[in-house]
Amino acid sequence: MAKQTWKAGNMIYPIPAVLVTVADNQGNDNVLTVAWTGTVCTNPAMAYVSIRPSRHSYKMIQETGQFVINLTTKDLAFATDYCGVKSGKDEDKFKTAKLTREKATYVKAPLIKESPVNIECEVTQVIPCGSHDMFLGKVLCVHADEQYMDETGKFDLQKANPLIYSHGQYFETGEYLGKFGYSVQKKKK
Repeated sequence: MAKQTWKAGNMIYPIPAVLVTVADNQGNDNVLTVAWTGTVCTNPAMAYVSIRPSRHSYKMIQETGQFVINLTTKDLAFATDYCGVKSGKDEDKFKTAKLTREKATYVKAPLIKESPVNIECEVTQVIPCGSHDMFLGKVLCVHADEQYMDETGKFDLQKANPLIYSHGQYFETGEYLGKFGYSVQKKKK
């Protein structure tokens, strides 16, 4: 089968659709949907979010140098989409999307209670990339909801039905196929 050649674009899909929470120094906060996010480094733990400078939340992150990445689930699909198409300068999206604020441990931005994982970050660098600026963040701590722990005490995100994004569409994750290294793991007798 032949392949088509397209103009330059980003085809790294699927990706997580996350809700990013921010706050300013005056105590105002906001939540926005971000698909340009991910892990940058394991040690030290670092993550990033890329946001357009025109977004209402951009100035809040610039002001405090802090943000929280809140993972989303199938149950949060409506709120995730809503927070991506409405502006926090016009309304309280927490209230409208029925999201509960929780106090963070290290940053001013709130956590989202309904999120299975909240990742508190402190900005170490802002990298202008074109349409978006990348906020590189040091992970200060991670909050994991105990209801998603398995019988061994390991966090099992699959239980939460994580939400993923691909080409403008949301999906829940699929069937478990194996763990890291299963392709070379010795067969049990």
